[in-house]
Amino acid sequence: MTTLTPETPARAHLGRPRKIIDGLEKITGRAGYAADVSVHGMLHARLVLSPYPHARIRGVDASAALAVNGVQAVLTGADLNGPREAHSRPSMLLAGERVVFAGQPVAVIVADTEAQAADAAALLDVDYEVLDAVEDHDAALADEQLVWPDGVPSADAGMAGLHGGEAGTQAAKAPSNVDEDRSFGRGDVDAALAGAAVAVERTYRVAGVHQAYLEPHAVVAQPGARAGEITVYTSTQGQYVVRSEVKGALGLRERDVHVIPTVVGGGFGAKYGIMDALVAAVALHVNRPVRLVLTRSEDMLTTMPAPAITVQLRLGAAADGTLSAIDADVTIENGAFRFGHSGIIATMLGGLYRCEHVRVRTRELLLHRAPVGAYRAPGVPQALFALESSVDDLVRQLGADPLEWRLQHAVEAGDLMGNGRRWPDIGLKACLEAARAHPLWQARGQTPHEGVGLAVGGWPGAFSPAGAVCRVDTDGTVRLHVGSVDISGVHSSMVLIAAETLGVDPEQVEIVQGTTDSGPYAPNSGGSQVTISLSGAVLDASTQVREQLLELAARHFEAHRDDIELAGGQAQVRGIPGKALPIGKLAAQAQRLPGGPGPVVAEGRAAIKAGAPGFIAQLVKVRVDPHTGQVTPLQAVAVQDVGFALNPLLVEGQIQGGSAQALGMGLYEGLHFAGGTLSNPNFLEYAFPTSTDLPPLEAVLVQRPSEHGPFGARIVGEPPITAGAAAVANAIRDAAGVRVTELPVTAEAVWRLKQGAQG
Repeated sequence: MTTLTPETPARAHLGRPRKIIDGLEKITGRAGYAADVSVHGMLHARLVLSPYPHARIRGVDASAALAVNGVQAVLTGADLNGPREAHSRPSMLLAGERVVFAGQPVAVIVADTEAQAADAAALLDVDYEVLDAVEDHDAALADEQLVWPDGVPSADAGMAGLHGGEAGTQAAKAPSNVDEDRSFGRGDVDAALAGAAVAVERTYRVAGVHQAYLEPHAVVAQPGARAGEITVYTSTQGQYVVRSEVKGALGLRERDVHVIPTVVGGGFGAKYGIMDALVAAVALHVNRPVRLVLTRSEDMLTTMPAPAITVQLRLGAAADGTLSAIDADVTIENGAFRFGHSGIIATMLGGLYRCEHVRVRTRELLLHRAPVGAYRAPGVPQALFALESSVDDLVRQLGADPLEWRLQHAVEAGDLMGNGRRWPDIGLKACLEAARAHPLWQARGQTPHEGVGLAVGGWPGAFSPAGAVCRVDTDGTVRLHVGSVDISGVHSSMVLIAAETLGVDPEQVEIVQGTTDSGPYAPNSGGSQVTISLSGAVLDASTQVREQLLELAARHFEAHRDDIELAGGQAQVRGIPGKALPIGKLAAQAQRLPGGPGPVVAEGRAAIKAGAPGFIAQLVKVRVDPHTGQVTPLQAVAVQDVGFALNPLLVEGQIQGGSAQALGMGLYEGLHFAGGTLSNPNFLEYAFPTSTDLPPLEAVLVQRPSEHGPFGARIVGEPPITAGAAAVANAIRDAAGVRVTELPVTAEAVWRLKQGAQG
């Protein structure tokens, strides 16, 4: 890890690498995941999924399944769905009269053991009438057969917003597979393209990808004492989202839905309550606790992957190199329900480079496929693969240096995004300057069949109000009560904020993970919003506690408050070492003093006014075998403006993880469909990079403090995946002289391109 940073105040804990607080329990296998939850009297559920993308259910014969020893119930949509219409994947329970994607749950078996439930599921006889399906991009655009002939069920705009995207608000229209057709732009694009001295026009396609978390979806639901009361133990990125989804799907009161988040074994935008309402409905129906743990194939068939995206892109430039026009037509294959990738795609496509004339048209398509969802910076890696590939070709035609051209045209504070809004302070140019100085860029072009690709990316970032409670126990332990779910080590950074504020060692600070009943409100762990949103509340709470401790110490020592300092876990009179008292003893005094101040505790709140966008420049070096077209990644460097790294160790890990996923999207990963059915729903056939496939991943931290982020911190999690696939494509162009336009890149595709270039 390399760090490029201006002068920052000396801090005892913040800005210094420190291990994650739950690392030991995870590496020793002691962490409690949802699949580990066991409740007295618990039954086990197994789903029966539709093998067809579109079919009518003519009947279900459950006699053989019910005859299996231990089976307690076989439930269908007639038992669970009620009058509510599903409008999203999380609100969908079981199929009714028809199925709309292969992998849609049709029935659920409830048994004493998992094995019994699985045996019975294999025996359930479902009579399907197979119907024609809208299987692909072309069929959806043809609009000859509709996924929803009566109109797509009305959905809220929540799912895209959870991850920092934005869903459109379309006016009522005739039913169509083109669910949303939106346009973003400025200027006169057609005139600018007509007058361009240099132009590039290409069509790019990126396959749908799965988030490939190691822990499949798992839920335990336990009925409560009151009718309709349910407690849900779940692997989720947002417990408040789960509560809302269960409440809405089942028509329950919010107070009757209690959500207890468990340790999450990977999410990347995918774990927002997909199975929770169904499991809760089953538990309430049988009035017993029920656990569902999806198999890997079930998980890949029935959850919410990232969509396949096609981008038709035209760029134009003047003879002096000025970017004169960006014209993009984007189609997003959403599956059976709407999602809302359009806004963020347009924001970034028209918001990386200064350009007066921009037009981005987005169409979100409905197909008979599993509904799509968020995957780390949803939609942006796909869009920037197109943009950065075309920029690379445009710059080559201009005879310019690809980095210098980007540096000259990159957006800065005040420049326009693709949605017409203006960027706040951002560090894209600082990232490019750091990339220019990196040895990998300096040494490019020295070895035949090897190439170095450059691409840039970023993420605007979401932000939400948050609360936190800080208290000091009589043994000196500082406890932080939060309602956030930690999927990336964010709680380890919150510990550092409290330790820094209160002058204690981080080992003295403990996180208390709250439930929907006990935790202060916190945003969902998506869109890179938790750190910048929650840390302000933690700082507010710990600062109030600091003031309480200073007042208590001043009274105890009969000293002026300004003469008291907190350090080493104790309060002391500045300059008089003998006058010191551990903060635990101060807390004990406060708790027992009649008429005194009471316990040392405070509730903090924060609601920042604007986000802290993060930008990145990525360099990738590859070798392309001239005979086979095989692409081997050799080195990857991610130069990211993180504002201020609260914990550089965790920041580096986030950047390396995102870089690895970007390489996966570029070279390995893709969902393949045959006849509308996913044909690679497992980790044997769904290829993704392992440790032996990845090159050294270097993170270079540029630290230009944000005016909005806590301590100057910027978002971290999303940017690392946004530019890596494009950098791979540009590296292949540098090494082999051919332009790939589809991801993932295959050796055969590169070989065929080379044959065509030679012919």
